Amino acid sequence: MTQQLPADAPIGVFDSGVGGLTVLRALLDQMPHERFIYLGDTARLPYGTKSAATVVRYALQAAEHFRRETVKCLVVACNTAASVGLDPLRERFAPLPVIGVIEPGAQAACSASASGRIAVIATERTVREGAYQASILRLRPQAQVSVRAAPLLVAVAEEGLGTGAIAQLAAHHYLDGLFHGASPPDTLLLGCTHFPMLAGAIRAAVPQGTGIVDSAVTTARAVEKELTRLRLVRQGGAGDVRFFATDGAERFARIGSHFLERPITPAGVGIIDL
Repeated sequence: MTQQLPADAPIGVFDSGVGGLTVLRALLDQMPHERFIYLGDTARLPYGTKSAATVVRYALQAAEHFRRETVKCLVVACNTAASVGLDPLRERFAPLPVIGVIEPGAQAACSASASGRIAVIATERTVREGAYQASILRLRPQAQVSVRAAPLLVAVAEEGLGTGAIAQLAAHHYLDGLFHGASPPDTLLLGCTHFPMLAGAIRAAVPQGTGIVDSAVTTARAVEKELTRLRLVRQGGAGDVRFFATDGAERFARIGSHFLERPITPAGVGIIDL
């Protein structure tokens, strides 16, 4: 079924809100000829504080929208949804390729770390589910993984305060405890799509020489690799993006333009009910 889809079919990108636009930005940079559909479930965010069963239900409902759009690949650009919903999504929508942000991020962190000491910051639900810990240890069983939920960083990013004193204080609040001691981690994995918006503050809060892994970039590479394997890469033409949200077109456009680093207009955001 997947092989019969045209290479011209769009790629679906799903998140609970605007954070996944950092993944879309990386995808646009990696594959400028592709067509994308982005859906932010803004009416029901945040996912990070919801139960696992609720997050899975929301993710499956969102994926039905993409099935109607006949996408050739689904990218779960929400760490929380990927931590609990990836297997249910793959089971229901097989053989459609479904790619989450956790596995590529874990692989990149394992490759980047010389010592095997890896720190992860993420949402509360992602930390509780242990998805990054499990993925890292599956790839590198001797790794030492330190994790911390950093929910305030999400709010700081969405308020457009990713640079400056507030971002620096928030970054130190969460990171100082992860990097204390004589043998701190040598790699930090950003386990939430909002966190690249605070890259400068995060870099300043960790020891010099610490590697920082952005799961958005590694996910984009994983998507291109999978589409290449399936011979579904669009070879030419201008790429495009269609935006959908479940509430608040004006807020989505205003904050989303900052995350995507290109303009989004409220008129260009379709509001749908899942």
